[in-house]
Amino acid sequence: MSEQGEQQEQQEPDQGRVPPGGPALGRLLQDLASEMHLLGHGFAGASGLHTTDVQALLAIMRAAPEPGGSGSGGITPGRLGEELGLSSGAVTAVLDRLERAGHIRRGRDTADRRLVLVHYLPGAGRMAAEWFAPVARRTETVRAEFTPAEIAAVARFLGRITGELADLRRERRPTAGR
Repeated sequence: MSEQGEQQEQQEPDQGRVPPGGPALGRLLQDLASEMHLLGHGFAGASGLHTTDVQALLAIMRAAPEPGGSGSGGITPGRLGEELGLSSGAVTAVLDRLERAGHIRRGRDTADRRLVLVHYLPGAGRMAAEWFAPVARRTETVRAEFTPAEIAAVARFLGRITGELADLRRERRPTAGR
């Protein structure tokens, strides 16, 4: 094979090949998770937050209502603790830091005043948006290399594996009395 052909093959390693399975696919997923984790650590350090605070912010953002959707959104501190595997005291410390930093607010649920809900403040995402904008640009650059059908398959796979791993994490969560 010519040197130019070898260079082209190195530049286009996935063209016409069978996708990796088993250990190779697992390694790719581990590498992706590691890079995302390191980016999150970088954001936490740059914004003066703990990495747990960033995970809490993500959970709070996921609980926000969809634009134009019904419901008040928000997440209870108890639910946040369950999602992150934190004690109630640790959740309080995280929420105190996030509230002082201007990322969240705590308030009573309008339908059930006994419930406290945590809401992400819309303006608080400015630093995150700036930090993660290059991630979004690079993601879009890579996404543009794939057909809509390929992206649909990848999205379906990632959604399924994320759901399975979340279920496994919840199953392994220690419960009182164990």
